[in-house]
Amino acid sequence: MKNREYSAGMVKLSFWFSEFRKVVNLINEGSTLNEIKTLCLEENIFAAPTQERAIQIFNTVSKRVKSLDQSFYPLVEQSDVSTQKIIALIAVMMTDSLFFDFIYEVYREKLIIGSDELVDSDVRIFFKDKQLQSEKVARWTEYTLKRLGTCYKTLLMEAGLTDRASGSRKILKPILDNRLEQCLKDNGMELIIHALTGVR
Repeated sequence: MKNREYSAGMVKLSFWFSEFRKVVNLINEGSTLNEIKTLCLEENIFAAPTQERAIQIFNTVSKRVKSLDQSFYPLVEQSDVSTQKIIALIAVMMTDSLFFDFIYEVYREKLIIGSDELVDSDVRIFFKDKQLQSEKVARWTEYTLKRLGTCYKTLLMEAGLTDRASGSRKILKPILDNRLEQCLKDNGMELIIHALTGVR
């Protein structure tokens, strides 16, 4: 999680929760990713506006699905929607190391200190720190950083980890399903548990 290069690619992507769930359900029913790709192209199962977007959704969502051990797949089907959204968010964290760091360094810290508010300055400070740590991030424009920050806040909101307020957002600490927590532990993903629940 820590050693992958930082990317601003998230600005072009979305949470794609229903698409994530659809791919996992098809895998649970015995479909391969190649078969799902064919369905995506021939039947537009994601209801994408263009074929180019359909391919982008498939490539992104399949990468997220593959980032999780197969033991997570039945859990998606057996869980309530709020747990499904957390699993989808974990898959985003697993495939985007900068977003993982944002959750770990900003969201987790907020939970640890007992703050229930995420404000724009939190996002700005995070990116300023990253610009000092990474030459790559230092080269990104203010416009890119602003879009990325908006994207991160949207992901948190869609996953149910903040409310929908504009500006300052209320942090909604997730309650991890016991089976999900066990699945994370079984796969050596304790850092994810710490990030989402505010553990030092």
